[in-house]
Amino acid sequence: MYQILAYIKYWLLAMNEHSLHSPFLYSFYTEVIKRENRKGFEQIETLRKTLLQNNEVVLVEDLGAGSRVNNSNTRKVSQIAKHASTPAPFSRLLNRIITHFDYKTIVELGTSLGLNSAYMASTNKDIQLFTFEGSTSIASLARQNLSKLNCSNYKLIEGNIDNTLPQWIENASQVDLVYIDANHKYEPTLRYFELLLPKMTTSGMIILDDIHWSKEMNDAWEVLKNHPKISLSIDLFEAGILFLQPDLMKESYILEF
Repeated sequence: MYQILAYIKYWLLAMNEHSLHSPFLYSFYTEVIKRENRKGFEQIETLRKTLLQNNEVVLVEDLGAGSRVNNSNTRKVSQIAKHASTPAPFSRLLNRIITHFDYKTIVELGTSLGLNSAYMASTNKDIQLFTFEGSTSIASLARQNLSKLNCSNYKLIEGNIDNTLPQWIENASQVDLVYIDANHKYEPTLRYFELLLPKMTTSGMIILDDIHWSKEMNDAWEVLKNHPKISLSIDLFEAGILFLQPDLMKESYILEF
């Protein structure tokens, strides 16, 4: 019910390019958000279809907010592919964002089956993708999937992100893009943001998935978009985009996607 009400609110408030006056935002919206690109991802989407038909049962060590549809710690791969994987249109948007801004160092919190990882890593072979997954069984599946897709420019960090992320940050260089799709709770979301913020480039971006998944996630989004280091923020319902560029005017938009 919370998501239904959140979507109705989003639908009533969402704007399109005709309401945008900022040249930067207009360009980003028309050339990146709304410019669909279906070609070049056939291999990834063929794999997605295979996963959606895979009835293998795996043990899932869920360290986050859990699943909306299955509270068991055993799940079919098909269920994970259907309910825990990001929809293809948003995965393609991640690819376009990385291409548009020529981002090179990417951090993904929440590898899942590796489909988003493939979309991001396949943008450019010069990209370094660091992807974090808490569940051993899911991490194993992700590695298999990324191998099938011939992805090699990534490092999968396995284990509880509460432990692995701080350890990784100690020796990390600067990061261009962070995609947070892990523990869908208020406190961990804010903590991951604060941990990664000092490593972000000034032209960087943080994308927060499932901002309307629950009231907790919505509250986290409200806090982060008002953070003093954030300039422009965009609510696409599927996710929220946070810009760190200091030359941008501090504004918040709800846009059609």
